[in-house]
Amino acid sequence: MATAKLALEDSTVFTGNAFGAEGEVDGEVVFNTSMTGYQEILTDPSYRGQIVTMTYPEIGNCGVNVEDVESQKPHLAGFIVRECSRIASNFRSDGELDAYLKQHGIVGLAEIDTRALVRRIRIHGAMKGVLSTIDTDDASLVAKAKASPGLVGRDLVREVLPEQPRQWGEGLSEWAKLPGESGASPGDELHVVALDFGMKWNIARHLRDIGCRVTILPGTASAEEVLTQNPDGVFLSNGPGDPEPLDYAIETIRGVVGKQPVFGICLGHQLFALACGAKTFKLKFGHRGANQPVQNLDTSAVEITAQNHGFAVEEESLPKYLEITHRNLNDNTIAGLRHRELPAFSVQYHPEASAGPHDSEYLFHQFRQSMAAAEV
Repeated sequence: MATAKLALEDSTVFTGNAFGAEGEVDGEVVFNTSMTGYQEILTDPSYRGQIVTMTYPEIGNCGVNVEDVESQKPHLAGFIVRECSRIASNFRSDGELDAYLKQHGIVGLAEIDTRALVRRIRIHGAMKGVLSTIDTDDASLVAKAKASPGLVGRDLVREVLPEQPRQWGEGLSEWAKLPGESGASPGDELHVVALDFGMKWNIARHLRDIGCRVTILPGTASAEEVLTQNPDGVFLSNGPGDPEPLDYAIETIRGVVGKQPVFGICLGHQLFALACGAKTFKLKFGHRGANQPVQNLDTSAVEITAQNHGFAVEEESLPKYLEITHRNLNDNTIAGLRHRELPAFSVQYHPEASAGPHDSEYLFHQFRQSMAAAEV
């Protein structure tokens, strides 16, 4: 197998075997502690600009299939594993991971000590890095890693936005035309407008499952464009990168909070907080995995959650009309917020996780109840 190298901005270099596509990419090097669900991770737009390391030692043994994707293509910059399985033995598999990465131009690195890499990130924090199958000179790669732009201050959402509004259709990954166009699906009891900042498809599936018609607008849509759709509720999706540069999204959210019920997830949670006057900060190495404990402060119940974020809401900056509803039990950061006066709430994790736990699906039903109450 060909050689591939990962260089970090602290001058550490890991040498292993290349798999997937040939090439060279830069990004923030992070890790995910999930044991399964790697195809969901690959196709989650929230990973734009990141080189993802899997902590589970063998990845790829389940293969890939058309049902487990969360967007039209992989979005992460690069993929690192301890061992890439040469055999895909799952009965649902349509192909092998190596070929899938080649098809979509994703550079992979295997046969390195991923424990050492993750330990370095946990101690020193997420770092900028370069992953290459082309350049094998350590000094050159380290210089490129130090010069790479990183995530802070970048608007990565514009790189994963949908090209045009769509209505989510029946069936997996199906896009229907907007109402009034040929092929549109009939309306349901409640109409949700989802602002797509890099939304996973399983979110739309969950909204459909609770009896909602879902219209998806690009995250750059204005408050007027959202409200023109006459929604019963507004959903704020997940997405990649730093929330603070997204002035257009913050302005839109300010324009819809109080007009209709609002529910935000992950980046949508951070943008909701910013729109209400709070601040965000970058976590040392982020929360990424399907095994993150969160406590619901209303019930004291502990939920095992799927998470994927590198930024969080600063508790000291919260305005009086926002209250904390959930906490991450690993580091006590804010995992959920609720407006004290208006029907608007958000969580920092993913209740729609496909391969992850389903402890938090009740949040979608809470959103539906808030929309139904607003109609009375």
